[in-house]
Amino acid sequence: MSSSLNYKGYFAKVEFDAEDRIFTGRIIGIRDVVGFHGESVAELEAAFHEAVDNYLAACKELGQVPCKPYSGNLMLRIPAEIHAAVAAAAEASGKSINQWAAAVLAKAAHV
Repeated sequence: MSSSLNYKGYFAKVEFDAEDRIFTGRIIGIRDVVGFHGESVAELEAAFHEAVDNYLAACKELGQVPCKPYSGNLMLRIPAEIHAAVAAAAEASGKSINQWAAAVLAKAAHV
C-alpha cells in the first residue's frame, strides 16, 4: 500500500510496513535522502512536516540552497497526431495547450 503527501511544495512517498505496523515515508523529487515515520496518519503527517522544516532549516544553517522538487516546466515528446488532438481539445475548451494540459494532468494526478 502506498500514497503520497504534499507540504511546502515537497512530496513524500508513503508506505505501510505491516510487519512493524508503522507508516514510513521519504521525500521524493530531491537529491537528498529525507525519511520519516509514524504509527498513525496524524503522527506521519506531523513527522513529514517536521522532516521538511528540518531539511529547510539544515540547508539554511549550512548555507546550501534546498533542492526544489520541480520547476513547473515539463517537456513532453509525443506523436504529432496526439499533439494535434491536444491542440484541438484545448482550443475547443477555450484554453491554451498549457492551461488544458495542466488541468488534465492535475485531474489525473488527483491534485
